[in-house]
Amino acid sequence: MSKTIYTLLLGTLFTLPASAQIRLNQVGMFPNQEKTAVIEGAAKSVTITNDATGKKATKVRVLRTATSPWSKKKRTVVDFSSLNQPGTYTISCGNETAKFTIAPQALRDVTAATLKAFYLTRSGMPIEKQYAGDYARPTGHPDTRVIIHPSAASLGRPAGSIISSPWGWYDAGDYNKYIVNSAFSVGIVLCSYEQNESWFDGLSVNIPESKNHTADVLDELMYNLRWMLTMQDPYDGGVYHKLTTPNFEGFVMPTDCKQQRYVVQKSTAATLDFAAVMAQAARIYKGNKDYPEFADQAARAAIAAYGWAERNPRVLYMQNRMSEQYKPTVTTGEYGDFNLTDEWYWAATELYLLTGDKLFTDIIDKNQPKRFSAPTWGNVAALGTYELLTQSKSTLLPAGEAQGVKLLSYCDSLIATTATSSFQTPNGNSPRDFGWGCLAETFGTNGLTLLYAYRLSGDKKFLTAAQQDADYVLGRNATGYCYITGFGTKSPMHPHHRPSEADGVEAPYPGLLVGGPNPGQQDKADVKDYPSDQPDESYTDVMQSYASNEIAINWNASILALLGWLEAEQSK
Repeated sequence: MSKTIYTLLLGTLFTLPASAQIRLNQVGMFPNQEKTAVIEGAAKSVTITNDATGKKATKVRVLRTATSPWSKKKRTVVDFSSLNQPGTYTISCGNETAKFTIAPQALRDVTAATLKAFYLTRSGMPIEKQYAGDYARPTGHPDTRVIIHPSAASLGRPAGSIISSPWGWYDAGDYNKYIVNSAFSVGIVLCSYEQNESWFDGLSVNIPESKNHTADVLDELMYNLRWMLTMQDPYDGGVYHKLTTPNFEGFVMPTDCKQQRYVVQKSTAATLDFAAVMAQAARIYKGNKDYPEFADQAARAAIAAYGWAERNPRVLYMQNRMSEQYKPTVTTGEYGDFNLTDEWYWAATELYLLTGDKLFTDIIDKNQPKRFSAPTWGNVAALGTYELLTQSKSTLLPAGEAQGVKLLSYCDSLIATTATSSFQTPNGNSPRDFGWGCLAETFGTNGLTLLYAYRLSGDKKFLTAAQQDADYVLGRNATGYCYITGFGTKSPMHPHHRPSEADGVEAPYPGLLVGGPNPGQQDKADVKDYPSDQPDESYTDVMQSYASNEIAINWNASILALLGWLEAEQSK
């Protein structure tokens, strides 16, 4: 990793060899948190020494020897929570050693990097050396001449019309921009921001807007929100599903991409997600000095979008069917969704919070989920529930009370599995916990949900459980990877990410969360070196592995929301 970029992002960097047998959080632990490590096999003697003094630092307690329910591997879970003095330490077992740090702001740097990663993936502007170091690049995809695809034609904008749709983030390993995923990504970060406003306001990550009056996180989100506004048809309020090339580009830099870009079909899912996040943003940015007109603009856009959805309640985005009717054929990411109750619920919740109009309460009640599930781009109900449970205008609604009970019950069920787990985590104890994007969609969003349970109940068991999920992502797991690029002693070097592969820099963009172990191995025709087919070991750090090693804005948003909240708790 470039020394320049680490200085710009995080300060001084040191790297250490990874242990083959000791699994622990490789980034940093808070003085007052639970601290555990996992030793592969049966550990007879584990010691911890203080690197500054060379003396034994604390007694290590063996919690259990756990057996994986699928691989049958035995692992020893050890606890050293009594160690609370900031510093650098070495844990030893036999000939194996691993270093770790304890610090009051243990996760601040990695949190900052997960936010800075969004700047590095901006489209439509130059990424400058003073902010990006070795990752600087010229403007890619200005998107000022985007064609209306025949599927997106309307009376005001016939097929072939040219519109301007600049700004926004590249969605994942590819170079396209998708409303459904953008709305989710902005929404989940704004949820965490609302709960930890003062901490996020103090997080500066060296982006072009850093010297204005607005928190860097809100500046970064604004860059994508501005793009989203361009995706609304001003003639009817509907929102295009995505801005895309007909086919994925190769592994080249943005300036080498040659395909024409289009906006394609409006969809109810995209329009409702847009309505929800614009209503949420209108509240949060109200009175903002740097974007004085945005709140009113976003509010009008949200209401217009909701009106289009009411008139078009089930326009689904089905790409194969669309491509049978319209040319050019589109083969990029679909983000299809056949169940829209969660989108109606989230949109109605945010519009109720924005307007206070009780007409939206009927939609909330009608579409509230029967059981709680962690949020994903395809199931956004939890984003509505988070808001119902924490915004004063909504806490008295019947749906809010009912959903609070469900969320707490859900979190209790997660925690119940920790006592017998192999890695001292509430998640990762069932094969179902692993799959496409599991590090965000299982560990990240469940960790965030546990923090909401902590906020609602005040019970610290939920805070501990959220930290355990973070520890898993940061290294205490079956592969021994810290799954965020540029951090830890063993992190991904070859993510499925076009600019990281094509830019000529040895190390990938820092601060990117990869998808993680995926026993589905949907890419195995192209990837020959998966080390294992076990659910929690089915990960390989090769560029071709889009099933386990791709990155995506929704995944980064989820881990940013979790890590930022954990850091904020330490500042209280």
